[in-house]
Amino acid sequence: MPTMESSAAKRDLYARWEKSNMLSLIAMKRTIADYLMSGLPETTNARAFLTAINQRFQVSNNAEAGNLMSALTEARYDNSKRVREFILRIVDIQLKLKNHEIPINDNFIVSHTLNSLPTNFSQIKIAYIA
Repeated sequence: MPTMESSAAKRDLYARWEKSNMLSLIAMKRTIADYLMSGLPETTNARAFLTAINQRFQVSNNAEAGNLMSALTEARYDNSKRVREFILRIVDIQLKLKNHEIPINDNFIVSHTLNSLPTNFSQIKIAYIA
């Protein structure tokens, strides 16, 4: 924050930063639904506001990662779709987990997917093993 002894250039820079900060804060608050704003602190600093949002929604990221892990471990082929779609769904879950910084080995995914298939797909399992 500039003082009376600060140069005119520093005071001007600070004034422009204040305006940019306020406009950014207004834009962010207008794009967030009212029910989500209720638990966020009142602040006049855009960076502090973003930090508060990040901390609040870190919990939901962890919950999403947990849901993805459950979906992966509980995935079973039920003949309602094609095998290809089932495999792509498993790979999609793996990629989403990777985005949550939970890498899962490709060999595990292949083994898990093969073990999730019913016994009438034993030829696929044997072909993969061979």
